[in-house]
Amino acid sequence: MVEVRPAAPGDGVGIAAVYAASLPQLVKTARGIEAELRSSTARVVLVAVEADTVVGFGNVFRPDPADTAPRVRIAVHVLPEHRGHGAGRALADEVERLGSEAGAVSFLTVVNDEDASKAFAERRGYVVGRRLSQSLAKLADSPDPVDPPAGLRVTTFDVLDPRQVWDATAAVVGGDPSGLSHVPPYEAWVASDWNHPDLRRDLGIALLDGDQVVSFVSIAADPDRRVIWSNLTGTVPAYRGRGLAKVVKSHALRRAHLAGLETASTGNDAANAPMLAVNHWLGYRLAGSSWTAEKTL
Repeated sequence: MVEVRPAAPGDGVGIAAVYAASLPQLVKTARGIEAELRSSTARVVLVAVEADTVVGFGNVFRPDPADTAPRVRIAVHVLPEHRGHGAGRALADEVERLGSEAGAVSFLTVVNDEDASKAFAERRGYVVGRRLSQSLAKLADSPDPVDPPAGLRVTTFDVLDPRQVWDATAAVVGGDPSGLSHVPPYEAWVASDWNHPDLRRDLGIALLDGDQVVSFVSIAADPDRRVIWSNLTGTVPAYRGRGLAKVVKSHALRRAHLAGLETASTGNDAANAPMLAVNHWLGYRLAGSSWTAEKTL
């Protein structure tokens, strides 16, 4: 019998196991998940439990109260060996109920590139949309860091004020063609993102024009697996077209390699040709795919 209930910090190990089985390219440590469950106000997390074991989880990302027609992001993931036994359906029912109560006019989610996953979404009324790519790179093979253009300087997150990074993040998230990127209000972002245990501020790279962050890459790391994940790479609109993403990512990969990490993982909208070209130059190669799926209520 599957029980669906709100997640607690003690569920961090179980949720991390589901991530590792269903989304292995991500950096999601038990320590990081426990911190998210304690501090994040941006989402509701549910777990599916069977015989005292977490077999799946679901997320509902709370919409902005000012949004009059919320497109609510949701997620449901289940351990592969427990799929087809009702856990996914039970989680999806509760996630959609909570999303509807939050005022959603549509749901946006991501499904794995598997026939069964896409069929599950389609049976629930979702339309499969954009393809997303996941890529891996060996840090030892990454190219030399690129020098910044004249007038800009490279720095790391750990010497910046968090407001500088938040301002840049808020300026770029709207350009994500997948619609999945989002930045919470500043104080919530500091608690959930800037202070996240998996964030490596010493590896996150920013380009500064004076005191303004104009391009950056945010890096999460799992030292046990020796893997990094690029949370977000962005360049503020006025500075695009100058190759700045190549600068920040090349410096970040080199720093990660020197820190003893081995593999870089990232995800992109498969139609984002400029970012895909940068990643290919950096040594990333396609390792898997997923799809966005949307349901209008």
